[in-house]
Amino acid sequence: MPRIEFGPALPIGAVDTRTARTANGGAKAEKTASPPPGVVKSDALDPGQPPIDVERVALVRKAVETGNYPIIPAKVADAIIAAGLLLRTAK
Repeated sequence: MPRIEFGPALPIGAVDTRTARTANGGAKAEKTASPPPGVVKSDALDPGQPPIDVERVALVRKAVETGNYPIIPAKVADAIIAAGLLLRTAK
């Protein structure tokens, strides 16, 4: 089998950002709200507004401001552990 020539090994270091800036001529990317031409947005994937109970939010906000919101360390710890487990389980 013939030998494969790889060429000289190059040092590994930080990424040179000047290369990325000059690759597109130095122009900054434009942020647009509309999709590129030819792309059609689907309303089927739109989740809509999040379900927020405005009255409950106002009630909790007022309780936090007045110092009447009960904080139970055991419940907080359980919620943190449960959130960690939910993030680790395979779907």
